[in-house]
Amino acid sequence: MTQQVPSTEPELAGVRNFRDVGGLATTDGRRVAYGRLFRSGHLAHATASDAAFLASLGLHTVFDFRNAADQRLEGPDVELPGVRNMNLPLTDPADGAEFWKMVRDGDLDELRALLSDGRAANRMIVSYRTIIKQRTAEHRQVLHALAEDSVPALMHCAAGKDRAGLSVAVTLLALGVEREAIVADYLESNAAHRRYKVNRSSSAASAYTPEVMELLSPLFDARAEYLAAAFETIEETWGGVDAYLEQALGVTPETRERLRERFLD
Repeated sequence: MTQQVPSTEPELAGVRNFRDVGGLATTDGRRVAYGRLFRSGHLAHATASDAAFLASLGLHTVFDFRNAADQRLEGPDVELPGVRNMNLPLTDPADGAEFWKMVRDGDLDELRALLSDGRAANRMIVSYRTIIKQRTAEHRQVLHALAEDSVPALMHCAAGKDRAGLSVAVTLLALGVEREAIVADYLESNAAHRRYKVNRSSSAASAYTPEVMELLSPLFDARAEYLAAAFETIEETWGGVDAYLEQALGVTPETRERLRERFLD
């Protein structure tokens, strides 16, 4: 029996951006059930009380979309008893360990050269498009696992914003959730208590000046234009959501119906 998660969002000390995706409306008037699909940042720093709460959710599978560089930086997820962990690395939206080293260590001139004049936002848009076009095998695996047995599920990456955000969005598209509801859920990652903490190597005030934080903000924001780029890529590449799901992800109408039975009230 899946636990009905209360509407009050839990306070998790070591896990950022956790939330239940329940309550979102579909185009045919149904809603995503509570206690079936969760999303968050990584679980590597979960406290004992965090882990106890996560264990109480009755999770079947945790989908971890981090790559090896992320796991080296943050550590492995905490072990949750009886939960299957599936690591499916997706292309990092701010690609590569060297890039993130510059984000952490670079001085103002280096950051200006890397991120100014729209370069940071454009990097994110390109990466969202790339994930949709090139990581179809991973998203196929996620949706088929969910249709078979992997519910309740938790999806996370590092911040729980980009790679997890896209994977949640693809899942919600398959369920027929209204596009506006998908975007609204995605933008919830901007709440102050959910945002990924920007960690720079220096603790000096100069490492966190307003200009530095403005340069970095496109990398740590959830922006509607990023998700719109993913949706546009689906339309441009496959002609629409139905064709994308069936041709790219192998999700037949029968599979979609199994997903809807598992996730919708």
